[in-house]
Formats: sequence, C-alpha cells, structure tokens
Amino acid sequence: MYRLLVVDDEAIIADGLTEILGGLGIPGLDVCKAYSGIEALEWLDRTRVDIVLSDIRMPELDGLELMERIRRKWPRCKIIFLTGYNDFESVYKAIRTTGVRYLLKTEGYAKVTEEVRAAISELDEEWRTDHLLQQAKEQRNTLETLAQGDYFRHLLLGSGTSDPEERGVDFRRLAVPLDSSRPVLLVLGSILKSAERPSYAERQEIALAVKLLADRYLQDHTEFVGIIDRYGDPLWLIQPVGDVQIEIHAYEDAVRFLEGTLELVQEACSEALDTEMAFTVSGFSCAWGTLPAAYDRIRQLQHVRIGDGASMVLTAVAEPPETVGSSRELIRAERFEVLAGHLESGRRDAFFSLLKEIVEPVHSGGVTDKALAMELYYSAALMLLSYINRRQMHEQTPIGGLMLFDTHTTWEEGFRYLERTSEALFAHRRSGEGNRAAGAIQEIGGYIEKHLEEDLSLVCLSKRFHFNPSYLSRVFKQESGLNLSEYIDKARIRKAKELLTREGLKIHEIGVRVGYEAPHSFTRFFKKSTGMTPQEYREATREAP
Repeated sequence: MYRLLVVDDEAIIADGLTEILGGLGIPGLDVCKAYSGIEALEWLDRTRVDIVLSDIRMPELDGLELMERIRRKWPRCKIIFLTGYNDFESVYKAIRTTGVRYLLKTEGYAKVTEEVRAAISELDEEWRTDHLLQQAKEQRNTLETLAQGDYFRHLLLGSGTSDPEERGVDFRRLAVPLDSSRPVLLVLGSILKSAERPSYAERQEIALAVKLLADRYLQDHTEFVGIIDRYGDPLWLIQPVGDVQIEIHAYEDAVRFLEGTLELVQEACSEALDTEMAFTVSGFSCAWGTLPAAYDRIRQLQHVRIGDGASMVLTAVAEPPETVGSSRELIRAERFEVLAGHLESGRRDAFFSLLKEIVEPVHSGGVTDKALAMELYYSAALMLLSYINRRQMHEQTPIGGLMLFDTHTTWEEGFRYLERTSEALFAHRRSGEGNRAAGAIQEIGGYIEKHLEEDLSLVCLSKRFHFNPSYLSRVFKQESGLNLSEYIDKARIRKAKELLTREGLKIHEIGVRVGYEAPHSFTRFFKKSTGMTPQEYREATREAP
C-alpha cells in the first residue's frame, strides 16, 4: 500500500486532485489531503507518506521547506511539485533533489495522474531492489548464523524428515557440509565455569566463542556442523573425512581423533576464554532417525558424570539406540512445547499430526504400555489445561474430564477425548477471530455514519481504532464486501439524499455535513454518484408524488 498526500492552500485544487486521484482505481493507493504545509507536517508526523503532490508556493510553510522536512522524516518519499511559470528559482532548487518532479499547473489533470503513476512505478522498482538485497543479506546471515542451528534443533526434537533425499535438499539449501545418507557422531560441550558468573546473554556469547574455537581444530579432519542447542550448550554433528567403503574404521578413527583433539580444545578454552569445558562424545555413529534419542543419551550421561565439576572428555560407549529399546521412545518436554506452540498459533494440521506422532509409541509391537500412555495423556492434558486457563475458556471448554485418565475405558478413548477437546479449542479460536473482526468492522461502520463531516481517511480511522492501515483495509473489504472508500462514499450519498429532502438546508451546508467544505467538490461528487446535481435531486424529490 502506498499513501499519497495532496497539499495545496487552495481548497478547490486540493479537493479536485484528491477526488481525481482517489478515483483512478490504483490498487492499494490511499489518497489524503492537507490545506497547508503546516497541516501536511501533521500528516507526516502521524504516518508514513510515500508520495507528496504539493503546491510549491504556500503561506507559512512553502513547498521547498516542506521538502526538507519530508526528507528528514521519510527520505524515500517521492515529491511532485505544482508550480507556475514564474517559479523558476524554486523549480531549479527542487529538481536538484533526487526523487523530486515538478509540473506546471496549466498541464492539467492527465499530466498529474501520469506523474503519480510514474512515482508509484519508481517506488515499486525500489521496493523490488531493496527486497532482493534484503533477501540476499538475510540468506547470508541465515546460512552463517541462525538457519543451521534452527534446522538442527528442529531435527533434535524428532520433527525432521525421514527421507534422505528431502534431507539432502535441506542440507544443500542451508549449505550444510554433511552427507544426508551417512550417520553422524555427536559431541556435546558443557560450560563448567567461567571467569565470572555469566548472565544468559553472556553464556550464549561464551558458548558461541567455544564453538568457533573448536571449529578451527575440527575442520582439517572432519566434516561437521556446530550449533548452540536449546540449553545454550555447543553441539557438533560430525562425519569423518575418508573412504566410505571402510565406514566402520573411519568412524572409529574419528572418535579417537575427537577424544584427543577435544583435550586441546579444553586447554585453548581455559587459556583464551578463561572457561572450563567438559565434552561428551558419542562412541557410536548415529543414524539420522535415531538422532533425538542419541542426543538425549549423551546429554543425560554428561549430566550424571560432570557433577564434580572436573574438566573431562567423556565417550559414551553404549550400543546405538536403535538396538536398545527403540520402541520406548524417550518422552521429551520439548515436543509438548512444540505442540503448545502449534495450539497457540492456530496451526491445526501441524498440531494433530504431531499429537499422533507423540502417542504412536504407546501401542508399538501390539502391546499397550499403560504407564507410557498415562504419562503422555497427562502431559498433553496439562498443556491443554494451561491453554484453557490462560485464555479463560472454562465456560466454552469444560475441563472436568481432562485430568481423569482412568475414567476412559481404553487409552484410545482417552486420546480421542484429548483430540475432541483440542478440536473444540481450534474451532472456538476460528469463531472468535471471525466475530471480533465482524464486531470491529461494525463499530467502524457506525462511527463513519455518525462522523461523515470529519476526516475519514484510512490513516485516521486506523489510528482511532488501533489497526494497521493495510490490515484495516483488507479486513474491511473481507467483512463488508466494499472497499473502505466505497463504503464512505455510499454513506455520504445516503446522508446527502436524506438532507436534500429537508427544507431549510442550503446545498453547501449539506456538503459540509457530509465532509465536503467546497461546494463545487460536493456537487461533482454527488453528480458522479447519482447522475444529478444536488439541486436537480432536490427538485426531483419535490416533484415526486
């Protein structure tokens, strides 16, 4: 959406230009007007302005002074000056400024609309260029800092794809230097102590510094990705560099390399960062499907073994998780946090897909694990109860049965109950959003009907009702079927027709009551909408039986 401000101290010109430009039907163009440079400054203080169409000579604050103010507040704003033949000095100053055009007042409305369209095209092109540059910058920053970490934290929750080809596509997109079909080794670091008691932000900085330092030691003999996990600890996913035909030996050699190299990393962290570190290495290679369980295992092992605070490199030598009770998938609070996030954001399909995935281990192998079913049920029920309490939805969603797992005859019935409760919450959310939108638009419509003589521009209505202008414009059209400007015009015509049937009111008084200070502007507007001038309409209604 672009916002165009017409500025002229002659009301007949300001009104005429506003009406003509507003009637061009340019999608997303919001046309406002000001009758002086001072009033224009008030607009510039209230909202972003993209194009200013202004007289170059005005009392109090002329066009050139206005241009300086615009440049300070909205440097990308396009300026079109209207000028007379004798304004050469002013025009010369104006055209030396980038993004400024000028028109002679004698060139007519067609030339004005042509220049406005040209300014919009320039804005479009600048936006596309800026967008492309921003995309490149964001992509670079994402690849170097955030995206790989976000992606692998997602995998550690067990939410990633199981298809190596899809995973490979993700890896290429994110410049991940790992083979999506080969297993990985994990190395988890833990900060034991640093020079001072660090805050959360400082701990994050220390973890990142440790990661960068260790990367230098690992880069010559392995392929790896290093991230900061959700607990603020550095974590590496590592593959050996070597002949894939001798995978077993390659991974065994890589474990030995890591054990020795991480001791050097510890020393470097102590000397360079004044930070003591412990590391836990998975002594077995982990298939991508077992990554969440393997990560949980080395985190659990590190938690148990580093309680004395001693700096160490610990290797987990237990068998890979796929050979040890893989049917009993570890229940991680993180997955319920993701589930709660889907509920909060209204992502219904993702919510039910993840809920189904979470409860799947309950009946694996044809045998129901009641203890596991109970734990999963109550974890999900507590998440739903928390949502209901925070949203104060007790009347709409009864909660009496949520915490009564044993009242359900089977665990399947219990989870179906949770699904029905969740579906009710999503339905209530959709209904509430629709009702709130309809109520807000009804309130705005009522305000318009009662304040037709006032400024009803999109900016003013948005500010009054606390909406973003673009959002208000879109929602108003969705709910009412009319553009906001169309709705206002129809309301003004209805009111004008009603007032014209009354005796004692002059035409210009009626125009003022429906928002037109200049009589000629009201007459032009009325005739365009009805095919008759206000006087012709009044006479026709008098003659009607």
